[in-house]
Amino acid sequence: MRSQARRLQVLRAVVEDYVHSREPVGSKALVERHGLGVSAATIRNDMAALEDEGLVTAPHTSAGRVPTEKGYRYFVDRIEEVKPLSAAERRAIRSLLEGSDDLDEVLSRTARVLSHLTQQVAVIQVPRLETARVRHVELVSLGQRQLMLVLISSAGAVRQRVLAVDEELVDAEVAVLKESVLALVGGEPVAGLGVSLALLPERVPLTLRALAAAVVEGLIDLAEAERPDRMLWAGTANLARVSDDFRGNITPVLETLEEQVVMLRLLSEMEQDAHGVAVSIGSENPHATLTQASVVASGYGPGNHAMIGVVGPTRMDYPGSIAAVRAIARYLSRILSA
Repeated sequence: MRSQARRLQVLRAVVEDYVHSREPVGSKALVERHGLGVSAATIRNDMAALEDEGLVTAPHTSAGRVPTEKGYRYFVDRIEEVKPLSAAERRAIRSLLEGSDDLDEVLSRTARVLSHLTQQVAVIQVPRLETARVRHVELVSLGQRQLMLVLISSAGAVRQRVLAVDEELVDAEVAVLKESVLALVGGEPVAGLGVSLALLPERVPLTLRALAAAVVEGLIDLAEAERPDRMLWAGTANLARVSDDFRGNITPVLETLEEQVVMLRLLSEMEQDAHGVAVSIGSENPHATLTQASVVASGYGPGNHAMIGVVGPTRMDYPGSIAAVRAIARYLSRILSA
């Protein structure tokens, strides 16, 4: 049992050093850097045992070892606790993400922050409006026979458009119309907005029915304007720094990001562990273009139905990536629920 625990320590040390240096790790370096409390000969025996188990391998004729895909999985599965982000990192997240009510802007900032923290490609699945409910509707008279419609969903999406109307708007009448709209659709599914709003013309005075019909049409257009499956990403330049980890060709990964369909399917199928994070390594990814990549992701938003994560090489800082993804997913959820 003691030797098995030490071998896990050795594997952790090999993973950490290889992720940092990108060079095969030798027993002498492990003794010098990690204070494992045993001789280099014992470490060599442990590394040989790890190689027999398929957790590390010796590239070419090197005396050092590098983790295998199986080794990374063994390492990730035994991460017992996730290190919290530093106070400086948390402050940076707050300062960059707060101050916007527009969902796309918040998600775009989030992707940039996550990419910067992890030095990987950050990917965010945009929440699907059909799973969201109406949080608020606002009608605002802009004068000059223009009425602005604002639809806010529980997923944090803020959509707006301006209607041209036939008559001058009276603020009191706009307020009556807004209250009637909210009474019908407040808390209702966005996907069923048309059904809920069908009763609106009958609920308002006769003089407002033409305007009510225009509002119904405009709100339905807003609800249907959101593409149900969409992804944002940031940090593709980070792949160029580690192109050697993809055998010198990052094009397949970039094409997968551009196509979105594969990434969205992968994100939606990933199962989260006890830390609230899912990790898919190398050949565990079902698409051939991602077999040299790893994906770390976590759910966020109402019901955690949407996913946020990072894509990078299998030679990834898994503890750091897991901590950043989980922290930002939780912070993003708080923003969207505020």
